[in-house]
Amino acid sequence: MSFDPDAPANPDHLYGLPFTPENARVVLIPVPWQATTSYRRGTRGGPRAIFEASLQVDLHDLEVGDAWREGFAMLPEDDVVRAWDHDAEGDALAVIAAAEGDDAGDGPADIVIELALARVNALSERLNEHVYAETKRLFDLGHLPGVLGGDHSVPFGAIRAAAERHPGLGILHIDAHADLRVAYEGFTWSHASILYNVLTRIPDIAAVAQVGLRDVGAKEVAFANADDRVSWYTDPQIQRSLAEGTPWIALVREIIAGLPDTIWITLDIDGLDPALCPGTGTPVPGGLSWGQVCVLLAEVGASRRIVGFDLNEVGPGEWDGNVGARLLYKLCGHAVRSHRGLRT
Repeated sequence: MSFDPDAPANPDHLYGLPFTPENARVVLIPVPWQATTSYRRGTRGGPRAIFEASLQVDLHDLEVGDAWREGFAMLPEDDVVRAWDHDAEGDALAVIAAAEGDDAGDGPADIVIELALARVNALSERLNEHVYAETKRLFDLGHLPGVLGGDHSVPFGAIRAAAERHPGLGILHIDAHADLRVAYEGFTWSHASILYNVLTRIPDIAAVAQVGLRDVGAKEVAFANADDRVSWYTDPQIQRSLAEGTPWIALVREIIAGLPDTIWITLDIDGLDPALCPGTGTPVPGGLSWGQVCVLLAEVGASRRIVGFDLNEVGPGEWDGNVGARLLYKLCGHAVRSHRGLRT
């Protein structure tokens, strides 16, 4: 292969790499979907922002080295998904406005809202099946799959495919929110319900470690306390431990200790300090620093087998895309290195 990793990037390929989805080890599924976003919109532009910023990333990474040689590539965005998102968003905005108005009744307007909600839920189910089928196809072809949202509802189908292929799957969840709400705002497949849906609808999930939480509801606390598969490492707990002198690497090893050997990483970028992701949909003060998330991913990659991952809620701005592209590069690199020559 004649390729100079230090030359200017080829703008037609992710990170300028000489790979296609057919011959890359890691293949990314972009999902430009933000229908259930409950605060700021724009994350449907995350995959595009990441792709464009990827052309500025130097390929020799100080942590993952030249892992790019295994091949990273992104599928084209699917026009059908874009159409579903467009159709669902108008209905979703009407449902959200009605919920915020709190003017529930039994009149014709309420019937219209119920129909709109049903359409959003139906389109979300179609999206789930699409992402499931694409992820399963990539697994069958021997690729390591990654999903790029869009809002955090999008990886449900991918996690389902991973759990079917790897029973007893563990999940590392990095997020400011627990995402354990039941049908938030009426949306069965809300971005705020992704982990609830994973835990209640997908068999063979062995353990979930949730890291960086700092904006949660009382019912979510109760749900997590009642499910012994769920472990919380909240931002206040982390900051207190660090202030008392506990090394971050010790906390990281504690987080990982409860996970099985085979894991999926689901990463909402708002789990990081919002200075790193100002355009994300629901930013919250606090969160992991860049160095902390890099240490966590490196330790996971060194001690567990990463069979896939998703990265969500990246805003459409240039800085958000820059951070997202660099975080994605770490995820790809640690994923391929975690297999040590094994295939999925």
